[in-house]
Amino acid sequence: KDMIILEKSEFSALRAENEKIKLELHQLKQQVMDEVIKVRTDTKLDFNLEKSRVKELYSLNEKKLLELRTEIVALHAQQDRALTQTDRKIETEVAGLKTMLESHKLDNIKYLAEKSPQKRRHT
Repeated sequence: KDMIILEKSEFSALRAENEKIKLELHQLKQQVMDEVIKVRTDTKLDFNLEKSRVKELYSLNEKKLLELRTEIVALHAQQDRALTQTDRKIETEVAGLKTMLESHKLDNIKYLAEKSPQKRRHT
């Protein structure tokens, strides 16, 4: 009978130890789950923050690109105006030189025409 009591006592102790281990295991499992949830949440937050940062950088770069395109268009227009003005100046100068050349040609023709009759009289 003492043996049975001893076995029951050991069994009760083992059962109590088993329950204690079960409880610790459950608590550990809960801690691990809480940590996993925390890590997931932190990772998700970090990911969303990084995503927002990348979107901001993209928007900023798009804005800079648009500004540069606008500036390039303005510079092209300015360059076109400068080229047009230069072309007009060149055309004006060429026209003036042509006029001067024609005037000199005419003066030479007049001069030669005046000189020609005198030479004919001498011969």
